[in-house]
Amino acid sequence: MTQRINEIEIKTRQVNLSITGMTCSSCVGSIEKALNKIPGVRAAVNLAMESAHVIAPLNISEEDLIAAVNSAGYKATSFKGERESFEKSTRLGIRLFVTLLFSLPVLLISMIDELHKSIDKYLLNFIDYFNKNLSGANIDFEISNPVAPASTWLVLALSVFVVLIMAWPIHRAALKNLINPTMDTLVSLGSLISLGWSVYAAATYKPEQDMLSIYTEVSASVIFFVMLGRYLEHRAKRSAGSALAELFKLSSGQVEITRDCGNLVIPIDELQVGDIFVVKPGDRIATDGQVVSGFTTINNAFLTGEAKPIEVAINDLVFAGSINNNGNILVRATRIGSDTELARITRMVLAAQSEKAPAQQLADRISRIFVPVVLVLSVITFIAWYVGDFGIAKSITAAVAVLVIACPCALGLATPIALMVASGKAAKSGIIIRSPRAIEKALKITDAVFDKTGTITSGQMVLLEMSLINNPLPKNSNTAISTSDLLMFALSVESLDSHPIADAIKFALEKQGVAKVQVSDFEHTAGAGVAARVNLPSSNASKAVLIGSPLSIARATTQFSPEIVLAVESANQRANSVAVLAVDGLAYGVFEVGDQIKPESKDAIEKLHKAGINTWLVTGDSETSAISIGSEVGIPIDHIFATATPEDKLVFVENLQKNGKVLMIGDGINDAAAIAKSDLSIAMGSGTDTAMAAADITLIRPSLLAVIDALDISKKSVRIIKSNLGWAFFYNIAFIPIAASGNLSPMYAAGAMSLSSLFVVLNSLRIK
Repeated sequence: MTQRINEIEIKTRQVNLSITGMTCSSCVGSIEKALNKIPGVRAAVNLAMESAHVIAPLNISEEDLIAAVNSAGYKATSFKGERESFEKSTRLGIRLFVTLLFSLPVLLISMIDELHKSIDKYLLNFIDYFNKNLSGANIDFEISNPVAPASTWLVLALSVFVVLIMAWPIHRAALKNLINPTMDTLVSLGSLISLGWSVYAAATYKPEQDMLSIYTEVSASVIFFVMLGRYLEHRAKRSAGSALAELFKLSSGQVEITRDCGNLVIPIDELQVGDIFVVKPGDRIATDGQVVSGFTTINNAFLTGEAKPIEVAINDLVFAGSINNNGNILVRATRIGSDTELARITRMVLAAQSEKAPAQQLADRISRIFVPVVLVLSVITFIAWYVGDFGIAKSITAAVAVLVIACPCALGLATPIALMVASGKAAKSGIIIRSPRAIEKALKITDAVFDKTGTITSGQMVLLEMSLINNPLPKNSNTAISTSDLLMFALSVESLDSHPIADAIKFALEKQGVAKVQVSDFEHTAGAGVAARVNLPSSNASKAVLIGSPLSIARATTQFSPEIVLAVESANQRANSVAVLAVDGLAYGVFEVGDQIKPESKDAIEKLHKAGINTWLVTGDSETSAISIGSEVGIPIDHIFATATPEDKLVFVENLQKNGKVLMIGDGINDAAAIAKSDLSIAMGSGTDTAMAAADITLIRPSLLAVIDALDISKKSVRIIKSNLGWAFFYNIAFIPIAASGNLSPMYAAGAMSLSSLFVVLNSLRIK
């Protein structure tokens, strides 16, 4: 599996594009079709994010992909994140404002009869005044009776500007998609037909005709309400994607590096691996690196979802986007650009938001045939009304209402906008949803299978217990050995050893502030322990110190005291490692070292039980260790399986799948096969790349409570998606017949269509 993943990484790359001009799922299908025609390209277009996520061979350039999108009638650019979204929002706002200035008079004049008559009166009075007082050439300007009232030509002039000038992007998109009609096709046809009929009716006006029946306001109002809906929808989508926008904001634009000649501020793009850069209090860390000087605390909330400060000192790793709380530090860059942890998380979120869930694929298939069906229904509506002898004006009005009321946008947005909000909220909580399909699977989970090391436990050796006793005075000694002396002896000797048990003891004692003294004659014996002479700081005397396994220390010392025996037996029962400390032939202490259970593991498993999910522990560790850890966190003993190979874990998951849906949670290469096989899989972010590559969800926050959060977000998202799709289907099924029956003005139809899309977006924001 590792080899296959590496081959994919070598031969292909991920490209993200911003797309403009999309209005519904039909647009999505057109762009995907254009991109996927390129050999080796796999593209997924996201209507909510207005972006395309493309996996392309290395020989296919970004310019090739952009050209393919442009050939389909849309515009593509490199993905810029939040800045581009803000610029588009501004452009939409300006266009909406200008449209309102011209549309509002049209609506008022057309809908208020008294205003209509007043404008005609004032215009006629002005013409009369012009003829009497202003016409120097004695030219009389008259309007003969067969010509429509002046107010009608005024609203038509305003409508022409709105429909032909302000709505030109809509008509242009409709023209480019004649073969694959979209939402723009419906809006364009509706507005142009309304405007065309209004001009025709005005030109063929007869004095006895009621101009208000022509609906001169329809063409302008349709465009205005569509633009208003798209503007509000875009603003809401910006809010929905705010978590992703925040990830882009975390990137630094400049960085201060150290040089022999002093410090120098350079663009982040010029930073190289190995450069040493300065991070001052309050600054964001520019790139991933290792601290080479200084001490501080940093805020890693973007990475883990937890705002608790973390202490860092020399040799500690720090990550791009983290905030330096107080001290000055110097950091050596180890990963830059697209290789940083921040860039990796951003790519995973983008990829997840661009992938299609099963519900979205169904909606897309329906949307592809939706617009052609609506066009046919509109023609049928016109014919039915016209044949029924209701007149061409009424027939056109009903047909236009059918065109405008239909809303494939709501269908197209129902799933992706909810997924965008869900993945953004999850990312802020330290959870990366790599596959939207995982969200739908979460509702059906019946069993959760855990690995032990690195999943339920921290995966690192730590000092769990320390037992020190008072022995009789050693021979030839007049001074008792104090507890502080014993700790000093242990730290001084273990500091020279690199064994994981020694490291755990050393780290714990150093954290307590224990001092070290000079050591001589150090000797390490594999499988047994270490021995050395420790020089006492208060005299010229020295002590023979041994630290090792109980068996090796027992052979080199007198009989263990009952306290020592009890401490050793207790540690063995918990399947932890034991190091015994002896001084001058007497055993004085027991250090119990083991893999520590994460504080939240028990709480997380209890919550899974309350949710009706069975929990299982399947580990390659010994039975004693597995039962000890599993029982402590609340997993039933008959659900604990030890000494399991990767094949055993795979078979175990397959057997559980015969009776339910399985969630697998692990972090190692030995978990990868079971993770890939399970119905839903979660990998710990601290684990191997192989496990994370195979998993549906990655936990950057190293807590099992993040599993509960992931399931909760998934369940809420599915409920929102279902309600979105339910509304979208209900709206179209209910309102299209109403429009066809002639009981809905095209103006109100345009407003309802815009509100339908906006409802889906606002409903999705409830996930936050």
